[in-house]
Amino acid sequence: MSEVLLLALALLIMFTALSVVVLSLVWIERKFLGRLQRRLGPTRVGPFGLLQPVADAIKLVTKEDLVPSQSDRLIFWIAPLLVLVPSFMVWVTIPAARDLVVQNLDLGLFVIIALLVVSILGLLLAGWGSANKYGALGGLRAAAQLVSYEVPLIMVVVAVAVLAGSLDLRAVSASQVPLDTAQDVLNEINAAGGVFNHEGIPFAVLFPLGLVLFLLAGLAEVGRIPFDIYFAESEIVGGPFVEYSGAHWSVFFLAEYMNTFLIAALASLLFLGGWYGPLLPEWVWFLIKTYFMVLVIFWIRGTFPRLRIDQLMSFGWKGMIPLSFAGVVMTSVYRFYDWPWWSMSLMSVATLAVAGYWLYRQFTLPVIKLARSYGREPGRAPSAR
Repeated sequence: MSEVLLLALALLIMFTALSVVVLSLVWIERKFLGRLQRRLGPTRVGPFGLLQPVADAIKLVTKEDLVPSQSDRLIFWIAPLLVLVPSFMVWVTIPAARDLVVQNLDLGLFVIIALLVVSILGLLLAGWGSANKYGALGGLRAAAQLVSYEVPLIMVVVAVAVLAGSLDLRAVSASQVPLDTAQDVLNEINAAGGVFNHEGIPFAVLFPLGLVLFLLAGLAEVGRIPFDIYFAESEIVGGPFVEYSGAHWSVFFLAEYMNTFLIAALASLLFLGGWYGPLLPEWVWFLIKTYFMVLVIFWIRGTFPRLRIDQLMSFGWKGMIPLSFAGVVMTSVYRFYDWPWWSMSLMSVATLAVAGYWLYRQFTLPVIKLARSYGREPGRAPSAR
């Protein structure tokens, strides 16, 4: 009985901590985007606008919660929970430090990926249960997008598991730092009968292709710009969330920011060595690396425009999925023949360079040619090509 109470207390503490993290992300995002756009961001509520997210949360919760008369009430009420619960449960097995985890699992990466897939069902049901054509269209878009980008996300995780030789997140992080630094964790894993490969360098250096693919696929999973196609307000007025308001809409909002923080935390664990670092406590290093990745995600939102749905699907199936399979092949060959680490980095950087040039030819070069055509003949349309 005492173990059940301790577990319930740990889950309550974790939910409270994640709620505070979500409030901090909202404030940081507004301030960061404000600076990118030469604005100040929130300044009115509290010192430096720190209480603005709290005021917004109170406003959301106290708003009237409307339910469409023709909607399926059971599905309409359950859908937000199907999105939020998996986003919360994955944190049970994510370590913020060597001993700071609710329940470490040998197959932790497998459990996280399996739970992330469930959120697709919640978005689909939200669109269907709303009895709204824009909601249904957004739900179908969400299913198509998330299934498409789930494949490269899983393949990158497989490639990382091949490099680390384990699905245990503690082993994956420990395999990226010098042996004497991670000796305690590796001894524990050895004593428990676990296996791992020790590389001694961060996977962001060893396998930069994997970091880029993981970050892009993660953005698509979370539905953030430039992959926010399933609730694009200018096209389908909010998609699956069009009929939601008040507390139910805030549940979707909470899940989105939890997932954003999750993608950043996984990127720091899989590619930046997790909580390892000099001088500062382990959990501080985990937060520093995770918030750094969060700022990268916010920078992408403030820099790139939203993709059209045809561009999004083409980018996923013609670019991300082939590159993710290439990553698995590269890591397998590297591991099987036991090549030096720089050969893996070289292959990864070369593949990234080729992919970057392909993207430049596909998306950037036509725009440059069009702009130059307008520049040579001001006021006249460019000639047909």
